[in-house]
Amino acid sequence: MHSYDIKVHPEKDRLPRENQLAWQIAEVAADPVEIEAPVTEMIINRLIDNASVAIASVNRHSVTSARAEALAHLRPGGATVFGCGPHIRVHAEWAAWANGTAVRELDFHDTFLAAEYSHPGDNIPGILAVAQQCQRSGHDLIRGIATGYEIQIDLVRGICLHEHKIDHVAHLGPSVAAGIGTLLDLSTETIHQSIQHALHVTTATRQSRKGEISSWKAYAPSHAGKMAVEAVDRAMLGETSPSPIYEGEDGVIAWMLDGKDAHYIVRLPEKGEAKRAILDSYTKEHSAEYQSQALIDLAFRLGRQVKNFDDIKDVLIETSHHTHYVIGTGSNDPQKFDPKASRETLDHSIMYIVAVALQDGAWHHVRSYSPERANRPDTVRLWQKIHTIERPEWTERYHSIDPNVKAFGGRITITMNDGSVIADELAVANAHPLGATPWMRPDYIRKFLTLTEGIITPQEADRFLDVAQNLPTLSAQELLQLEITLPGNTLSKNPNIGIFGYGQ
Repeated sequence: MHSYDIKVHPEKDRLPRENQLAWQIAEVAADPVEIEAPVTEMIINRLIDNASVAIASVNRHSVTSARAEALAHLRPGGATVFGCGPHIRVHAEWAAWANGTAVRELDFHDTFLAAEYSHPGDNIPGILAVAQQCQRSGHDLIRGIATGYEIQIDLVRGICLHEHKIDHVAHLGPSVAAGIGTLLDLSTETIHQSIQHALHVTTATRQSRKGEISSWKAYAPSHAGKMAVEAVDRAMLGETSPSPIYEGEDGVIAWMLDGKDAHYIVRLPEKGEAKRAILDSYTKEHSAEYQSQALIDLAFRLGRQVKNFDDIKDVLIETSHHTHYVIGTGSNDPQKFDPKASRETLDHSIMYIVAVALQDGAWHHVRSYSPERANRPDTVRLWQKIHTIERPEWTERYHSIDPNVKAFGGRITITMNDGSVIADELAVANAHPLGATPWMRPDYIRKFLTLTEGIITPQEADRFLDVAQNLPTLSAQELLQLEITLPGNTLSKNPNIGIFGYGQ
């Protein structure tokens, strides 16, 4: 890996193009290095993982809205939309929009956390949509996805967005653009321009993840993917973009991040070096914010030691800065204690999550968030007794670059009314690569079968899994089979009519 020193450069100090971060990213994307076998295997796992959560959410309101908009943009020879089958095709950017929203809706796919947060599986819908529309092979798709993961994870390691209240999808637009560039074998110049465009139009504030979190949380990454598709298209037509987008005196770093005195170190693969970053990411066993994964596993264990939850006096969670301030009591969000809060808000309340995990000893992507579950009186009583604090040692582990040290868990101490204490800690989730039961292909398949049961037929599930696991040898025509068909009349439609629905 090569380390790049990223600073703001005033206009009078013109930064050569080849020294700009967007150009350096483009060079990585344009490098024709082949993909290692473990990376290919993990890409297949993540395709299966994305399909699992997309189908589980396929009839939820946000997803029906995104699909309605996509289906208003039909295109012969375009890309497929989850649930609709191989014969329904739409423009690639709208497939990225619909499928990306379906993947993100349940907050249940993969994650990578470092200086910034990310769900690198969000790269896949946009890259796959372009691969289908532009008639690329499974091999081409693998190369594009490997780049998308590499660039997003490298940016997440080096540049923090959230401390400036910029949403993490600002790293996703450039990574999807880079991945599409690899997929289509575009020139460094073309990829460079598309990366700059994609970043310029995908910066937004983190209010989307604050307070009463709205349905936009599911749309934010699909919007970034859609913008990236359009950015690449524009660059392919010969158009240019704001430059240097990162380092310019009126650029993203100068006015949205650390300012004119900023100093970031971003490490990218050397020329000829394999793109392996996907192997450092991890998926979710439980449908909740990633920082809650280890704490859910820990709560299962501790809950078995509690005979009567009303005998609990206090529950203390000692954890990292991020967990405390974003999904803990350090956020100062009263909505995180509100039984009437949205699913998206409850998903970002570690207090609610631990209360339910302690009591139920299980987690379900629907039942654990139902209004009936959130309003259960004994749960509300327990929920109000849970609080978090930041411990420096957990924050240090969270930010460690050593995978053997890096951790996203914490310590839970339950104090009973009689003064007795039940306590333990867990650094990483059981499903994490370094966890008690690290996930392998059978785990991804089990998740797929569990989440799609009752939604698609067993025959359709088997067909999709067979296609996905043969990804490296798929032809362009066979790549269209990387979709899923719901049985007739079971695909919900949004009853409302928007602008795109008029006249249809």
